[in-house]
Amino acid sequence: MGSLTQPKLPVIDLSSESLNLNSSSWVTKCEEVRSALEEYGCFIALFDGVSRELRDATFLLSKELFNLPTEVKALNITETPYHGYIGQEPLVPLYETLGIEDVTTTQGADSFTKLMWPSGNQSFSESVVMYSKAVAELDHIVLKMVAESYGIEEPYESMRGSTAYVLKPTKYLRPQSNEKMLGVLPHTDKSFMTYLQQDEVNGLEIKAKDGEWIEVDYPPSSFVVMAGDAFMAWTNGRIEAPTHRVMVTGDKERYVMGLFTSIRDHIIQVPQQLIDEDHPLQFRAFDNYKYMHFYYTEGIYSQCPIKTYCGI
Repeated sequence: MGSLTQPKLPVIDLSSESLNLNSSSWVTKCEEVRSALEEYGCFIALFDGVSRELRDATFLLSKELFNLPTEVKALNITETPYHGYIGQEPLVPLYETLGIEDVTTTQGADSFTKLMWPSGNQSFSESVVMYSKAVAELDHIVLKMVAESYGIEEPYESMRGSTAYVLKPTKYLRPQSNEKMLGVLPHTDKSFMTYLQQDEVNGLEIKAKDGEWIEVDYPPSSFVVMAGDAFMAWTNGRIEAPTHRVMVTGDKERYVMGLFTSIRDHIIQVPQQLIDEDHPLQFRAFDNYKYMHFYYTEGIYSQCPIKTYCGI
């Protein structure tokens, strides 16, 4: 009976057919996206920009990636914390992930691929670029909608060119026991925005504002769109980055593609339009990448790291 009260994340259709920039429905949809983010920090997007073939190919190739020896995967080391290989962690033994930086560029995908497969793996490199570019299009749509809804198109446009994309294929082993096991610890993302797509195995849980955990059930063809800490600061706290975790159960491994966007070489500041009597300035201007470094060196035990870093 409990499932009757189980809250669900809003589902918003962002497929090309449903988006008509010149219609009144566009304005309504922009408001829908904004209010879903204000209420939950995330929502489920129906998006047809990634074909089923591309999705299936990318997931299949990611399984090849995880089948490589651990010492090869461990070569994925990055300057930015948490963008490289993470696995075999005693706290979250089921969790394994790699990071492909600048993944919307051939250069970024190729340098990662050469590291993993010195003799080359062209289909991997081509798939991740195509996949990430398609998901980056979803990012552009979502942020355009938020910017229009708040009337901050100009500040958004001046920042948009500084977006950096990291694709993180992630795998969760199935638990040995029949019990639910923690796949990844409760956290907020330190990035600007996150776009998650999964194979058919659920596990993501979002903490609602009342403290309840919402079990997210989303089909493989859709995406979870989630605000990160940097986005929370940019919107002057109007949209909060949701705390989320993964609980793993059942007899199948869980695979996820996460595209994480961050703002690079550009100082993020709250748009003037989002500051008023009801919303006094909450965050100083900051650098997204310096914030990520701060979090993994000093901010990890902070109650709200972004407020510790640049809150007023």
